[in-house]
Amino acid sequence: MMPTSTPLPSLSGHAGLRVLVLAAAVLLAAGLVSGWFYPHAVFAIVLRWTGLGLFVPFAVRRRSLLVWTFFAMLAGAELGVDAPQVAAQSHFLADIFLRLIRMIVAPLIFGGIVTGIAGHNELRGVGRVALKSIIFFEVVTTIGLILGAVAINLTQAGAGVTLPASIQAALPTTRPEGWQQILLNIFPENIAKAVTENQILQVAIFALLFGAALASLPEKKRAPLVSVLQSLTETMFRLTRMIMVTAPIAAGAALAYTVGSMGLATLLPLAKLLVTNYATLTIFLLLVFVPILLIARIPIGRFTAAVAEPAALGFATTSSEAALPLAMERMEEFGVPRWIVSFVIPTGYSFNLTGSTLYLAMAALFAVQAAGLHFTMGQQIVLLATLALTSKGIAGVPRATLVTLLAVAGSFQIPATAVMMLLGVDTLMDMGRTALNVIGNCMAAAVVARWEGALKIAPAPLN
Repeated sequence: MMPTSTPLPSLSGHAGLRVLVLAAAVLLAAGLVSGWFYPHAVFAIVLRWTGLGLFVPFAVRRRSLLVWTFFAMLAGAELGVDAPQVAAQSHFLADIFLRLIRMIVAPLIFGGIVTGIAGHNELRGVGRVALKSIIFFEVVTTIGLILGAVAINLTQAGAGVTLPASIQAALPTTRPEGWQQILLNIFPENIAKAVTENQILQVAIFALLFGAALASLPEKKRAPLVSVLQSLTETMFRLTRMIMVTAPIAAGAALAYTVGSMGLATLLPLAKLLVTNYATLTIFLLLVFVPILLIARIPIGRFTAAVAEPAALGFATTSSEAALPLAMERMEEFGVPRWIVSFVIPTGYSFNLTGSTLYLAMAALFAVQAAGLHFTMGQQIVLLATLALTSKGIAGVPRATLVTLLAVAGSFQIPATAVMMLLGVDTLMDMGRTALNVIGNCMAAAVVARWEGALKIAPAPLN
């Protein structure tokens, strides 16, 4: 019998793709190192773009939204470094994507909640899910607030920073509202206005009430409308998949605009704060999110695969809203019932700003340190409690964290200049806190579903 020969791996197979990815990584690293010493050297730029080019066959072969988003982010950052004038004009692509997302969010939430309540007789579970969601959100955000304060007190990133004489910047003039107004704003006075202004929590409340009313009707009167809404929801999820094809383009354009418009040199004075922020976010993921997943008996690997794409999209676009439809779809695929996903994740936009709360604590105490002030532990607690309350009243406001800080700073004699210094790194820090917000909202949906005994994790791994 003739021995069978083992075919050598070809460059078109998995081994060849791994070689290309390794070569791409080496060239990118060489280009980055060369660019550090010779910022405008043509050979460094050629090395980086060649590395990106070698990554394309791997991305084409994988056909993964996460892989393409990662590639687009690298290409966008490179474009922002090499051609900042061109990159600064690319933000309209991200804006188009955000408009498409806003177009589908309200129908997705409305259809998912109503069909879950009226179509699957989940009316009794609504109150329990709402209470459990809010308790979970408040506990997690409080932990984030404390961790952010501890981190900035340890690193003292603001100590020794020289305040500039003046900083000119345009920020929204919206001021945080009192708790009565915050509660009032949860309830819509006009559903069309809520949809137009993209008040997703108001849409969710209307859907809850509408679903409860529909569930109280006799079966004959209820069934036709439930059937229509189920078809509407399925159609909107199909439309979501179509829109998400363009997500990598939006991610690349958003990052290109960020790098091209602000430049990397402006980050150096605040590099310590930037490092503190991302180190703290990592610690929060490992010491808070991972134990919660273990306690709730949620498989970490499967959950990570489910949230990777929406988190990457939120990171690149600095918009939790951009990741919302994809997060809802992935968590439903993960095994969370649609009506729970449709209620918990939108609710998290007002109550589970985990990343934003962590950053608020860090940024506020950074401003205190930069201004040369010395707050006692009691003063810090009062400051953080005030920020935790006021931050819930400005959901959806651009640069919401800076608005909150500026509004509160005067009450604690913190100079506005110290807060305005954060403009230099606010966008880059917003990437991390947005990704953490998305992950936290997805985790809340999974934990609440497990708490309700409704989590049914599919046996097959997610693609």
